[in-house]
Amino acid sequence: MALDRKTPPNDLNSFWMPFTANRQFKKAPRMLVSAKDMHYTSADGRQILDGTAGLWCCNAGHCRPKITEAIQSQAAELDYAPAFQMGHPLAFELANRIIDIAPEGMEHVFYTNSGSEAVDTALKIALAYHRARGEGTRTRLIGRERGYHGVGFGGISVGGIVNNRRFFGTLLAGVDHLPHTHLPAKNSYVKGLPEHGAELADELERIVALHGADTIAAVIVEPVAGSTGVILPPKGYLERLRAITKKHGILLIFDEVITGFGRLGAPFAAQYFGVQPDMITCAKGLTSGVIPMGAVLTSAAVHDAFMQGPEHMIELFHGYTYSGSPIACAAGIATIETYREEGLFERCAEIAPYWEEALHSLKGARHVIDIRNVGLIGAIELEPIAGEPTKRAFSAFIKAFEKGILIRTTGDIIALSPPLIIDKAQVDQLIGTLRDVLEATD
Repeated sequence: MALDRKTPPNDLNSFWMPFTANRQFKKAPRMLVSAKDMHYTSADGRQILDGTAGLWCCNAGHCRPKITEAIQSQAAELDYAPAFQMGHPLAFELANRIIDIAPEGMEHVFYTNSGSEAVDTALKIALAYHRARGEGTRTRLIGRERGYHGVGFGGISVGGIVNNRRFFGTLLAGVDHLPHTHLPAKNSYVKGLPEHGAELADELERIVALHGADTIAAVIVEPVAGSTGVILPPKGYLERLRAITKKHGILLIFDEVITGFGRLGAPFAAQYFGVQPDMITCAKGLTSGVIPMGAVLTSAAVHDAFMQGPEHMIELFHGYTYSGSPIACAAGIATIETYREEGLFERCAEIAPYWEEALHSLKGARHVIDIRNVGLIGAIELEPIAGEPTKRAFSAFIKAFEKGILIRTTGDIIALSPPLIIDKAQVDQLIGTLRDVLEATD
């Protein structure tokens, strides 16, 4: 019997859903059954404007022909090939395509299957890099408060979102955290990057003085902290962080799982901000969310530290069964071609000022206490209900879906990150509908 892909099953019990209020959802499911370009179709046949690019990932929009055709063709030609001691051409071709658009100095690609795996891979590479150079005392990893780096043990250890950490007991030892850069008293309703807070990068000097530079392997930060509610780097902050890490021989890792592949109007945030890290983690937009895939980009210096000793020996004892999967590589190549052929990074940069003005038109709307934006990212922070944090934003999320827009909430913050193909009329629809939602939300 053929599978009916558009009718929700009668029994929803078996699937334990991630990051979801399972009991609430299964009482009133919100089902998506198809998608095209800027819209999902719900199970009841409504068009839902995608204000979040899925989960920050469908940068090229949904069901784009070139990507779909590449996956179909590859599945029929070479479905799987091992990446351990073997190769296939697409893995090398995609790596070349990534490096072609990557920041200057990024020269090598290590494939993973997700952003979480990319983060854990980068942290392992950082530790192994220092050991390879004879500095095995450098084992400490530095993250940042309110940072999100996926859900692996490494990622939640360096991450700084409380609920992602507190349920799991002792995590990796030897981890410390920089303060976050959210300063609402000084930077509320700022358009673009905030003026105040660059000095918070100097907290790294305090951490170095406390632990000793010779114990610290790497610092990992999101250039723009997305999942915690869009926290922006103050002007000059990333530059100061780079200067301090270089001064002390500490690797700097940019987690660009969200900001990579055009979200700020440049291929990577490192280019947008003009700051050169030692490694970049990416995923999501790499395949426009179509096939799970992630990657770590490294400088030549990081890579070459491992290329010592006998040539027949494995240099890095790390990898995944699906590293560089042929179907994922085909999707990645087609996605990068779609970005290039349609000028989507440039399109993002062009529409960003219109996006900024539309977002900030919500100043004064009901419950709104702050608005933040950069590139095609936005956050509308709501005043919490006393004693019931997150409830107001979640209520807005439900109402938004009912009114035909998909938004994302974290705490009492509404986060927006539409596909890069969004046009001005769709921006107006998204923001106008959100205004109506806020007016109807208690």
